[in-house]
Amino acid sequence: MSCLKDGLPQLASNDDRRCLMYAIIATGGKQYKVAEGDIIRVEKLGVEAGETVTFDQVLAVNNGSLTIGDPTVKGATVSASVVAEGRAKKVIVYRYKNKSGYHKKNGHRQAFTQVKIDKINA
Repeated sequence: MSCLKDGLPQLASNDDRRCLMYAIIATGGKQYKVAEGDIIRVEKLGVEAGETVTFDQVLAVNNGSLTIGDPTVKGATVSASVVAEGRAKKVIVYRYKNKSGYHKKNGHRQAFTQVKIDKINA
């Protein structure tokens, strides 16, 4: 089941999308609601671009009827291909203490992996 509209992927979180099949996966300490064709950014996986990744921590699957896992859905996986790896925009962390002259400025760029959801196996 493909969720493409005019050749462009429709995100699972969009209110106006009409794709019934979606899954909720957990990776990198976060949870993502995904459908086939979605392109999402997850925490760095350490996988080269073009390779395939399988997410086996599927918390819930909806393909007409919602199946919620305890804690995961047995036998359900989500296959994705790695599009790119990169680093997010810089976040400036600035700390200072009043009346003491203490100033500290740090920058942080979080590493991410961009993946395209290919198939939801439920």
